[in-house]
Amino acid sequence: MKKSLIALTVVGLLAGCGDATTHEQNANTKVSVKSVSMSEKLNEIYQGYFTENLDLNPLTATYIGREGYNDKLPNFLSPAHRKKQRQLEQTYLDKIDSIDIDSLTEKQKISYQIFRQDRINAIAGFAFPSHLIPINQFYNLANQYAMLGSGDSAQPFNDAEDYANWAKRMHQIPVIFDQAIANMKEGVETGIVQPQVLIKKSITQIRAQQVNDVKESIFWRPIDQFPDTLSEQQQEAFRTQYANILNNEVIPAYQRLADYLEQEYLPHTRTKSFGIGQLPNGKAWYQHQIKVNTSIDISADKVHQLGKQEVARIHDEMRQIMTEIDFQGDLKAFFNFMTNDEQFIYPSRQAMLEDYRALRAKVDARVPKLFNIFPQADYEVRPVERFREQSASSGSYQSAPRGNTRPAIFYLNTYDLPSRPTWAKTALFLHEAAPGHHFQISIQQELEDLPLFRKYGRQTAYTEGWGLYAESLGDELGLYQDPYQRFGALAAELWRSIRLVTDTGIHDKGWTRQQVLDYMYDNAPVAKARAVSEAERFMALPGQALAYKIGQLKIAELRRMAEQKLGPKFDIKRFHRIVLEDGALPLFLLEKKVRLWIAQQL
Repeated sequence: MKKSLIALTVVGLLAGCGDATTHEQNANTKVSVKSVSMSEKLNEIYQGYFTENLDLNPLTATYIGREGYNDKLPNFLSPAHRKKQRQLEQTYLDKIDSIDIDSLTEKQKISYQIFRQDRINAIAGFAFPSHLIPINQFYNLANQYAMLGSGDSAQPFNDAEDYANWAKRMHQIPVIFDQAIANMKEGVETGIVQPQVLIKKSITQIRAQQVNDVKESIFWRPIDQFPDTLSEQQQEAFRTQYANILNNEVIPAYQRLADYLEQEYLPHTRTKSFGIGQLPNGKAWYQHQIKVNTSIDISADKVHQLGKQEVARIHDEMRQIMTEIDFQGDLKAFFNFMTNDEQFIYPSRQAMLEDYRALRAKVDARVPKLFNIFPQADYEVRPVERFREQSASSGSYQSAPRGNTRPAIFYLNTYDLPSRPTWAKTALFLHEAAPGHHFQISIQQELEDLPLFRKYGRQTAYTEGWGLYAESLGDELGLYQDPYQRFGALAAELWRSIRLVTDTGIHDKGWTRQQVLDYMYDNAPVAKARAVSEAERFMALPGQALAYKIGQLKIAELRRMAEQKLGPKFDIKRFHRIVLEDGALPLFLLEKKVRLWIAQQL
């Protein structure tokens, strides 16, 4: 602030002195030219990395709606591909290190620091053998290709070129599956294998794509739904081509992968340990995952203790609701009531889906109370596909492609209705749709002046922290007047706090699957199906579950700071704009940005 005032004073004095204005203009011109030159150099680095990375990872291009990549599917699990990826990361780390950070504007420094840290994290990740455990029940590449091939995901099927593109990609599926098998064989030899329970779930998912009649395959759906742009002759040609590829290449590849997992890999999987902390160099591997997912340096033990503190705090708030509704019994009895009472169980999948869809109108009408920044993209609520619903989370979000050519999707899991209580509705909707992921991710992708690596990048603690923070806005939006829906918000926050305890328990403290389940049952209202899927999710994705609560705590802390320092000057709409308008940021940069904004307001 002082520096800015001094600069303005000097300019004011010079403006009244003879030819000082000319000197000032010359100086400004030099600064402007230098700034443009530096901006061009930075953009060249960012654009170069983004383009070269899409060449190596064309599925990313498909998910963001970038044309020209939809026929490519390289063997990303191969040693050659991993070597190219590491070389790319090192090349661009060297390029960004050639830039003097002190010569950058504050806005340029944000992108510089994010880009540099992303490259450092990526290079550090190559020290750990994640490629040797490429299959799990949560992010299963076999599921990913099935979803793409269904015609209901990011892969387009609008014309003959689109159908030809997917045919080319299908040819590559067996190559990747065979590489996955080769990698897992190496993992068996070196003692780096998955927990058995994860592989059993994965086998079931993969077997679901083994069909006797190709017309029953999820990959056949685009053939049953030809667009009008294809002639009868083209349609017949694609029917023949797809039938040949599926019968002779894709379905046999799925069977080969499932057979390997069941017959050869399963006997070597782990039954007594469940985290990466128990694998070779596992403690360092898990600490790396913590840093990547939280964007801060924090020890596993500190996360574990923080989780326990939050669990205790939220339990106290739940007891207040028990008093409010005059519930007779202890907290565990209350959990049992909230979990099992029939009034909280949807009568059907369709009823659950319609209830969530009906909530949208109420939310959309009220968010302008707290926001003055909105996404252009539309979104829809869609049920999770049956073949993956048993291992999928309660909800997830898939952003719209570039140009918003189709809506974003809030995937709602309608499997096992007793484990999806009605009181969970509002918090889950606010997290996955508006004003949670849909606002944050879509606004980020629609920002015009953001480098592409940030436009489509993810900072997990920020992204998931914002989603959990969005759940807390239900009070201000008038959506938690029902004490049961308010309990649902607390239960959702409690769940994320439990994740801090159980994720570190699994991967750092050597907890068993049963220890994790027991902790969940003792501390939260949760049905067995959800507890099991969440526990196994933590096993499959070390550190990812920590991002939610760590990020939410930071955003909430920054809001309290702004409210306290600004007093009557605090504007919630402006605060939310400040948090959202630059896209996802590492938590330390978000804090720096909010502190600067507070100083400017004062």
